[in-house]
Amino acid sequence: MRYWKTGVGLLLTAVMLFPVYWMINVSFTREQDMRKSPPSWLPIDGTLDGYRAVLDQQLPYLGISLVVGLGAVALTLLVAAPAGYSLAKLRPRGGGALSFVLLVAQMIPGIIMAMGFYAIFLNTGMLNTVSGLIVADSTLAVPFAALILTAFMSGIPEELLQAARVDGAGVVRTFWSIVLPVSRNSLITVSLFTFLWAWSDFIFASTLDQGGDHQPITLGIYHYIGNNNQEWNAIMATAVIASIPATLLLVIAQRYVAAGVTAGAVKD
Repeated sequence: MRYWKTGVGLLLTAVMLFPVYWMINVSFTREQDMRKSPPSWLPIDGTLDGYRAVLDQQLPYLGISLVVGLGAVALTLLVAAPAGYSLAKLRPRGGGALSFVLLVAQMIPGIIMAMGFYAIFLNTGMLNTVSGLIVADSTLAVPFAALILTAFMSGIPEELLQAARVDGAGVVRTFWSIVLPVSRNSLITVSLFTFLWAWSDFIFASTLDQGGDHQPITLGIYHYIGNNNQEWNAIMATAVIASIPATLLLVIAQRYVAAGVTAGAVKD
C-alpha cells in the first residue's frame, strides 16, 4: 500500500511539474523547431539565444522587480508588525472589528483596487513610478501579514512581556527587543509571501506602470510578444530566469514558513 501511494504521489507531482519542464525545454529550443510536429521532448539541437536576449535586454526589468519586491516587504512589515502586536497584546478598542475588516480586505479583487489606485496616483503624481508599485503591492500583503502576525503574537506568553515591563521596558522597547525576535518565523513567512506577490504581480504593474520607464519583469516579458511574431524561446528563458529568485527563497525559507503559517493554530 505504501508503494502504491508513493507511485500516485510521484505521478501527480510529475503532472504538476510538467509545465515547468516544458518551459525549460522551450527556452532552449530554436525558433525553426518551435512548430515541429511531433515536438521535441528534449532540446537536442538547443540554443542559448533566448538566455542571451534575457541578459542583454531583461536585466533592468529584473532589477525593478527586485526593488519593488524588497520595498513591498519593508513597507508591509513596517505596517503589519506593529498592527499585529497591537491587536494581539494591546487589545485596542475596536480590535475585533479591525480584524474583520482585514479579513474582508483580502476578498477585494485586485482589479478593483488597481482602478482605485489609478485614480489616486493620477492626482498625486505617483503613476508610472516604482514607489507607486511598492505601495500598491503592499496593500495585498498587509491584511494577510497583520492576521498572521496577530495569530502568532497572541501565543507569546504574557509572563515574558511582564518580565520586560518589570525591567523597565516600555511598549516600544518590548515590541522591538522581545516580540520581534520571538516572532522571527512569522516575520519570515509574511516577508516571503509579500515578495512573491510583488514579484509576480501583473494587474497593478499593467494598470499603474504600463507606460513608465520602470517596468517590472512581468511587463518586460511582453516585449517579445507582437502581432506577427512571438519569440517563444526568449519568453520562456525570461520566465525561467524570473523563477529562480522565488524558487531559491522558497527552498531557503521553507522550514520558517511551515512554522509561521501554523502559528496560532493550536492553543495551549
